Amino acid sequence: MTILHNLHFVWVYVLAADILFLATCSLVFYIRRLRRDVGCLRCLLEADDVARLMVDSNGHVLAANSRAKTFWRGSEPDAELARRIDRADEETFGALERLISAVARRIPENVDVMLQGERGLAEWWRIGVCPAPMTSPCDGGVIWTAQDVTAHRAIEDILRRDRDVQAEFLYLMPAGLYSVDANEQLRFVNQRLADWLGYSVNELLGMPLSRILADGSRPDAEEAWSGVLRFCDRTGNIFSAMVEQVAFDDAGETRTRSVVMRQAHATDLSCSPVDHWFRIIFASLPVGLCLVDVEGVVTDANEAFLRLCGYDASTLQETAVRNVLAEDDRAAWDALFEHAMLDGGADANMAREVHFCKCPDKAASIGIVPLGGALFMAFFFDNTAHRNLEIQFAQAQKMQAMGQLAGGVAHDFNNLLTAMIGFCDLLLQRHGAGDPSFADLMQIKQNANRAANLVRQLLAFSRKQPLRPRQVLVTDALTEISHLLRRLLGESIHLELRLGRDVGTIRVDPGQLDQVIINLAVNARDAMPGGGRLSIETRREMVDSAMVVGAESLSAGEYAVITVSDTGTGISRENLARIFEPFFSTKTGSVGAGTGLGLSTVYGIVRQTGGVILVDSSVGQGTRFIIYLPCADNAVIEEAELSDIGRGGTATLQRQAVAKDLSGSATILLVEDEDAVRVFASRALRNKGYRVVEACSGEQALEKLADDLDIDLLVTDMVMPGMDGATLARRVKLEKPEIQVILISGYSEEAAGGGIADSTEFSFLPKPFSLTQLAERVHAVLLRRRESVNSV
Repeated sequence: MTILHNLHFVWVYVLAADILFLATCSLVFYIRRLRRDVGCLRCLLEADDVARLMVDSNGHVLAANSRAKTFWRGSEPDAELARRIDRADEETFGALERLISAVARRIPENVDVMLQGERGLAEWWRIGVCPAPMTSPCDGGVIWTAQDVTAHRAIEDILRRDRDVQAEFLYLMPAGLYSVDANEQLRFVNQRLADWLGYSVNELLGMPLSRILADGSRPDAEEAWSGVLRFCDRTGNIFSAMVEQVAFDDAGETRTRSVVMRQAHATDLSCSPVDHWFRIIFASLPVGLCLVDVEGVVTDANEAFLRLCGYDASTLQETAVRNVLAEDDRAAWDALFEHAMLDGGADANMAREVHFCKCPDKAASIGIVPLGGALFMAFFFDNTAHRNLEIQFAQAQKMQAMGQLAGGVAHDFNNLLTAMIGFCDLLLQRHGAGDPSFADLMQIKQNANRAANLVRQLLAFSRKQPLRPRQVLVTDALTEISHLLRRLLGESIHLELRLGRDVGTIRVDPGQLDQVIINLAVNARDAMPGGGRLSIETRREMVDSAMVVGAESLSAGEYAVITVSDTGTGISRENLARIFEPFFSTKTGSVGAGTGLGLSTVYGIVRQTGGVILVDSSVGQGTRFIIYLPCADNAVIEEAELSDIGRGGTATLQRQAVAKDLSGSATILLVEDEDAVRVFASRALRNKGYRVVEACSGEQALEKLADDLDIDLLVTDMVMPGMDGATLARRVKLEKPEIQVILISGYSEEAAGGGIADSTEFSFLPKPFSLTQLAERVHAVLLRRRESVNSV
């Protein structure tokens, strides 16, 4: 019995162990499946282009996909939206208030709001809120969604503008239009007919047709009709007009489309009135029109349509419209024509944009109207100029974005280079020419200066280079930029420099001169896709008397002449007169091939510098640009450079006067958010004997200024978190006008943006600068302050 009893317990234990094993396996399988489902859900959310964020009742983030983390940046959703909206925009601000109210009332809501993008551009986002389900573990939470709808809004705006243009055309076209219902009441009237009758459009709507007719005869509203009607205006005057009418079914209601062609002068309308009046309207309208039979074959067309499609009248006769269109657009024409034949008219929602096989660069919106019987009228609204303008505008925005990117990168590099050059100068003070480290330090400094030169050329691309004309040797400037030109041109194009002797100097902004040469070189490269030769020549030329070359006039004097010639495809004679126009481009090989801004920029810079640019080109013979820049007068240069000190320029004579002793004892407030630049500058100034008070922000600088009343000079960076340098400089000048100000920046665009670039109260020092340049500028500004005090 004992053995049986023990066997019974063993059996029970084995059974329990089996059950536990099966339960454990089931649990492991369920957990693995749950992990797989959670992983799939996470992948699905991460792949979604909609930002999705879940917060609890206290506003704490519970879950978010990567798109949401980028959009909301870890902030509370409503706070981030409030930061990025324009509070002056009442519509956007009201939409945000509706969202916040929906969260409080726990109801779903979706709104479109305009937010400030990362680059300062406006972006449209569709923001949605939805309360979490009551059965979910995050009861009381809210799900936020955000989707970028900028492109969608842009497309809607374009379509709306197109509809407005077409509606305005019909409203103001030189022919009257009206539509009546089965009760012969006016349901639509255009402005032209209302003006003829002396009524407003709103007064005519709902009015019986018989009220504007001089006698009782009127066409049947349920069938097509053509003939002459006598209309009576508000004052009782009667005029005759040719009327073409067709009937159509509008959602079960019969309505008419009627065209009124008013008699312009005494003519016998009974003598072929249709031909007389219709031909006048048909031929004179600026919209492409063609008459089409039931087979889709053109029976007649006006001049506007012939210009669009590239055919002449003789070859277009008996040609099907679909054969005139580009192959990809023929199916759209077939569908639209079939709809017109079956339903008696073309639905506005079925309007299509088409291109033409002979003129693929032209685009037009098409529509079809039945004229009764077996005849249809197809109209083509020319969209070519509108479409080209959109492409050019988009390309210009891309260029602006690239310029902003290049300028921002260059600004950051200038901060780094300022610290590198500055600390290298500090090391050179301790390691003289006989020190083993001297050669290595000089190599570091020379390479840093080369990097600064590359940054300056990058700024020339971005057009953020400060416009500071100075005396420049033409030969040296072209030799310096030749390295960059060879990289731009590539291996297939040979760069040939033929620089003359004694070309002399010109007064020009070096960055602007670089941009002129770069733009001409890039244009030459694009004109030589198979390779070729680009030649740059210089010479000095004396113009004895004023002369006129083409549309340009050249005054007497000495000029430095720069000739840029290529062996490319050349420019046709008809395009030569337009190549300097903004947005005009001969690069039509592909969409976006050229913005048309390169040569217009060159022209503007040359003219602003006081020079003249001429062009000579023939198709297949290459192109030659000749730039005349006036040679600099040494006396004028010297005087101009001396006057530039107040705006940041450093005169050669002034520099020589202060080069021997740059020490001082003044108190300087140094404001710079970049730690490396601030440490270098403060050490450099203290080494010269100055007392330096440091601040890392504009707000901290104001606190320091309030504590120390003996500040003689403020040296501040332009771009800082919080208060910028321009605002700080104005505050300091307002509270303590005796304090001198030096503004420093990676480029001068911030100074111009602050509105103080041209003020003589501020001195500007561009980055990167060396220890000596900083000391010279500080010494010169303080010396000018002492001279002004002594003169008083």
